[in-house]
Amino acid sequence: MSDPVSYTAVLPIRASTVAHLAGLLAGERARRATRKSRRALSCHAQAVLVLRWFLDATRVAQLATDHRISSSTTYRYLHEGIDMLAATTPGLHGALLAARAAGHSHLHLDGTLIRTDRSRALGPISGVDLWWSGKHHQHGGNIQVVTAPDGSPLWVSDVRPGANTTPPAAGPTPNCWPPSTTGPMTTTPRWPTWATRARTSG
Repeated sequence: MSDPVSYTAVLPIRASTVAHLAGLLAGERARRATRKSRRALSCHAQAVLVLRWFLDATRVAQLATDHRISSSTTYRYLHEGIDMLAATTPGLHGALLAARAAGHSHLHLDGTLIRTDRSRALGPISGVDLWWSGKHHQHGGNIQVVTAPDGSPLWVSDVRPGANTTPPAAGPTPNCWPPSTTGPMTTTPRWPTWATRARTSG
């Protein structure tokens, strides 16, 4: 076997993005009172690891080799970064209010199936797999996205079983639209759809 070949790579993102995630990770380490000597990677190196996985779909085995850590540690560092990013995302209600404040005339709702061969469970209908998508003829998780008119993502749903095609606007979404228990209820802004436009113009 020949000697390994080294090469340099550049992530197509701004340094501020890495710094932002590194700051979130540093804050979590401070909250847990984690000693520096207990971590194999710095917050900056961990942020780069996470972003490489997002941007280049780098294999975990390769990330572990590049950072000289075990695969189990790589998985743990990766999921910590994902959790930190997920905790800062707005809920559906907040995203809609922000879109209204930004003056968007309308929003786009779309979804996709993330294919997988690991998530399988019996659904409420006998013999039908909850994670089986009849449309795609594939197992997977369904996610839905609300975007601005220019396509910029504003909100992404939790991963749901592939057979679930109910749009998020049809009802409360877990972890995204919690009911208010401490103050008055606020009204979620609504944008005209093709159906409502047809009714109002007819």
